[in-house]
Amino acid sequence: MLRLAIVSNELPPYRVPFFQRLAQTPDVSLHVIFCTQREPNRRWELPPLDFEHTFLNEQFLTVRGRYIHYSPGVIRSLKRIAPDVIITCGFNPTHLYAFGYALANGIPHIAMTDGTYTSEQSLSRLHKAVRRFVYRRTSVFVAASMGGQRLYESYGIPAERCFRSCLCVDNEAFSPRGRQIEKRFDFLFCGRMEAVKNPFFALNVAQETARRLQRKVRILFVGAGSEEEKLRHAAQRRSELVEAEFNGFAAHAALPALYREARIFLFPTLWDPWGVVANEACAAGLPVLVTPEAGVAGELVRDGENGFICDLNVNQWAKRATMLLSDRNAWENFSARSLWLVKEYSYENAANGILEACRHALSPPEGNKLREPL
Repeated sequence: MLRLAIVSNELPPYRVPFFQRLAQTPDVSLHVIFCTQREPNRRWELPPLDFEHTFLNEQFLTVRGRYIHYSPGVIRSLKRIAPDVIITCGFNPTHLYAFGYALANGIPHIAMTDGTYTSEQSLSRLHKAVRRFVYRRTSVFVAASMGGQRLYESYGIPAERCFRSCLCVDNEAFSPRGRQIEKRFDFLFCGRMEAVKNPFFALNVAQETARRLQRKVRILFVGAGSEEEKLRHAAQRRSELVEAEFNGFAAHAALPALYREARIFLFPTLWDPWGVVANEACAAGLPVLVTPEAGVAGELVRDGENGFICDLNVNQWAKRATMLLSDRNAWENFSARSLWLVKEYSYENAANGILEACRHALSPPEGNKLREPL
């Protein structure tokens, strides 16, 4: 029996089936420790949790809008669980406490990240030094993407010690197949209404596309945040060309129907290590327009196949959107490709990546040492 402990920040609803799938594996005893049940800027509601878990007492600092968790209670939880392997999913003090516990007790430690080489370029020297310290004392590494594997390689970690556990959603729940669907919207934007998600750019793309098509277009905004009120006013000023509908925050169970009502998903993020909204869009059969700053760019979203990867130029985005909205065959080909590519991003594959990493950590091959970075 493998006793596995995973230490994570919080629990988004789309991760619940992943943990449930992992917990259902024969001869695996899973316990997930969360720093918090839900960070203050989140509004999601969780379904019943069918796996062993602990929500630590909330202790965090807020630094530039990010939450830094520092609960020493993680040590007490790990002593009670007595795991064979410990996986940490970050570098908050709580994760570092767990890493220290593993190191002190000779328990194999696995580092897991959804970050990428690109997303971590802006880290300070201190942050990178902490990573080097942890990585040199870590058995095995798990990344959510090829970008994450490149990140590990930049620290001199051999490829044979890196495993992949993809981020994913319930593809079947979002699937359009076998459903009568009315495409009420040309565009969908789904995410927090914050500057980093760039919702105003999506509105500008809709406006320019309307000019090119010489008709009014419809865009659905799903999400809430500090930019929402200003965005509503901006949409009113563009009402001759753009009919914008604001759904507000949507519960996770309501998302599939909203995605299926749209033709194109706009993902103009300024920074996203991955971007699970792209999984949702692809699972619903939508072409995706995305910036290079999202981890999905070039992996799940492939330029010219199931979407386009474009710099933040309104005319470029509108040109590609106009083509997809005016060429039915092209849209159908992109849609089918999205549905095909997203198949790989499944809960089963994600769980298998974790299990392979654990087996490797418990039976490490000879010569498992980090290369000295250049």
